[in-house]
Amino acid sequence: MTDTIKTGGCQCGAVRFRISGKLGRPSICHCRMCQKQFGGFFSALVTAPEEGMDWTRGAPSYFQSSVNIERGFCSNCGTPMTYRHPGGLELAIGTFDDRGDLAPQIQVNYDARLPWVEEIFEAPVLKDQDFYARQEAIISFQHPDHDTAVWPAKGVKI
Repeated sequence: MTDTIKTGGCQCGAVRFRISGKLGRPSICHCRMCQKQFGGFFSALVTAPEEGMDWTRGAPSYFQSSVNIERGFCSNCGTPMTYRHPGGLELAIGTFDDRGDLAPQIQVNYDARLPWVEEIFEAPVLKDQDFYARQEAIISFQHPDHDTAVWPAKGVKI
């Protein structure tokens, strides 16, 4: 991974981070705990550097999911953010503002994967232009993919 500055945060913007060190190897984890934390088929994580990782707005809350594992999340919006273990801290790839260079390089706990996970991207693709036009009309309250000087503590609401 590169040594450039990387930023990211939760969906509502209450928790933000900045990394100025070199990230570790991005991975996918298929374990049941990761499936439950992310509410998905697997987790996608990258190891944070030991130095150069700063929480710039708020900080995650933690749930101790096993004897030596804590899983961090935004207590305001619920975004899964971290996997903390005795060897360090891993960050959810989806929380980074720029994720283009964080393609997972290895899968862990492969035997615990859902049996159909390798086939999901073979499913048909929806190509309904009206559907996409409706999606573009949605007004998002999600924090933008860049740092902001000010953001409502509880996110944007009408």
